[in-house]
Amino acid sequence: MADPLVLSLDEIRAADAAIAGGKGANLGELIAAGFPVPNGFIVTTAAYGVAARSARVDPSDPTSAVDRLRAGEVPRAVATAALDAYRSLGGGKVAVRSSATAEDLPGASFAGQQDTFLDVEGDPSLLDAIRWCWASLWNERAVAYRHEHGLDDQTVALAVVVQRMVDAVAAGVMFTLDTESGFDQVVFITSAYGLGETVVQGAVNPDEFYVYKRNVSEGRPAILRKTVGDKAIKMIFATDARAGESVATEDVPVAERACFSISDAEAEELARTALVIEQHYGRPMDIEWGRDGIDGRLYILQARPETVKSRAAGSESLRRYRLNKRSAVLASGRAIGQKIGQGPVRLIRSASEMDRVNPGDVLVTDMTDPDWEPVMKRASAIVTNRGGRTCHAAI
Repeated sequence: MADPLVLSLDEIRAADAAIAGGKGANLGELIAAGFPVPNGFIVTTAAYGVAARSARVDPSDPTSAVDRLRAGEVPRAVATAALDAYRSLGGGKVAVRSSATAEDLPGASFAGQQDTFLDVEGDPSLLDAIRWCWASLWNERAVAYRHEHGLDDQTVALAVVVQRMVDAVAAGVMFTLDTESGFDQVVFITSAYGLGETVVQGAVNPDEFYVYKRNVSEGRPAILRKTVGDKAIKMIFATDARAGESVATEDVPVAERACFSISDAEAEELARTALVIEQHYGRPMDIEWGRDGIDGRLYILQARPETVKSRAAGSESLRRYRLNKRSAVLASGRAIGQKIGQGPVRLIRSASEMDRVNPGDVLVTDMTDPDWEPVMKRASAIVTNRGGRTCHAAI
């Protein structure tokens, strides 16, 4: 019997990554466990296989694969199944997310490597978003990431998650450990106004909360530390619901930037949910969340194993770095990382100039996103103006 082209999220479990991709499998697992996840459906890897054969995708030619999948039609059987599921969901605004078979796994997160389209509405826009998600399996950053992790282009496939859109007035990412030190007794929460893509992409300097796990479990005040971020911009729904045109960014009023985007009570509620998710998976987790502006509820939008600090735990020795001499300070701000980097400064104004960065350069730019990953690997340090005002340095 052929694999289904579309499955409801509540039919999916963690073991179903081969048909639902890593993201879809984790979302189905969370729904089955009773977590507050927006409902939706999966356009399966079997549907991608049909489309790839129809478009004559050649895994050895990624550029051609992108062009063929973006320009082609969604095969009729896939389109019919997807649109039927969309109508069963009630139509309206949805988030359309890529879910690769090698994604959101303990050894390879793939976070941000393939495309996501938010606030998509209507049959043509949904089908466009599905095609473009398929095509993003072959974009430069995804291919480079696979090669770096020894994954085979010949066997990778992609499902597409379609979920009811959360009209987020605040959103962010939380980790069930401190991402700087690896300390596993806190939940680290980031939050900003609007849709969460600005936080995921590093486009804003978010609010931060460190919540003590033991006090969360015992029902006592649990926030150890909190910091107001600049939150200079926010992502909102645009008037056009076509895929790729459905969201926009706008400036946040100065008075609102000085306020926290969520309350202490909401931070502690998020931490309680994060603890249960961590216990369910039995490992540190990286979780995206959003607070719906219509019903006021906090939703879990995605969960994946944390793959940086948790994987390094126990395998790293303590290292200290010291500047032997000091010079004039040209820029200052927040450091992201635990090392000292040096090298020739390379000012890059757009992604089209990335080829100018040589191994060992200090990359200086306004903001990076996942498209920049191949060049970021070459840099000894990265200095950005994330959020419009604050200098960030990553080593």
